[in-house]
Amino acid sequence: MNKLNCVIVDDDMFCRKIILDYVTQTEELNLIGEYESPVKAMNILNKQDVDLVFLDIEMPQISGMELIKNLKKKPSIILITSHEEFAIEAYENDVIDYIVKPVSFARFYKAVNKVIELNGTPGSMVTNGDFYVKSDGSLIKINPKEIHWIEALENYMIFHLGQNKYTVHITMKAIEEKLPSKDFIRVHRSFIVRKDKIEAITGEGITIKNNHIPVGRTYKKELINNINLL
Repeated sequence: MNKLNCVIVDDDMFCRKIILDYVTQTEELNLIGEYESPVKAMNILNKQDVDLVFLDIEMPQISGMELIKNLKKKPSIILITSHEEFAIEAYENDVIDYIVKPVSFARFYKAVNKVIELNGTPGSMVTNGDFYVKSDGSLIKINPKEIHWIEALENYMIFHLGQNKYTVHITMKAIEEKLPSKDFIRVHRSFIVRKDKIEAITGEGITIKNNHIPVGRTYKKELINNINLL
């Protein structure tokens, strides 16, 4: 069984011990380390392959939110905090779940299952070619070459394949990390497109099969750098 490599980051020693105990009871998880300092954690997270971080928000030196924004590699994040007021900002940063202390094992395990459901265990989504997604209770086989674009809708992604489209319960981050970058490019906060399906690029966005795909300002330069411009 593939396990999710995880890290605990919290300056509260008592909370770290509780989460550590929960991790050891959860066979789907493999603990890489626990840190009271977000700076020390950042060094590890940028060097090792970590799938999941249990993260506090208010900590010395830098906050949990600042840690998320400064990571080069983006693992799944479960925030564990005493404060409810950061929930909106958390979800804007693609946090998978937001748990308010004190944390019960049932609530902890529910959050872990959400990560597994959204992201899968390592290597489970994409193989050498076709892959399967769960849509409307069925496992649908998808050939990446047939994908035109993928659109985010809250915690769901819509795969557009010509005349067919499938709604999948997964995050944008998970999709972006799994699909081959040589074939796909993110052009907007809510859109990933297959490069060879792009028919035209205008000042307003991209055209694919008479469909308009917006291009975000921060993604435009990367898009232009990825096309064969004469």
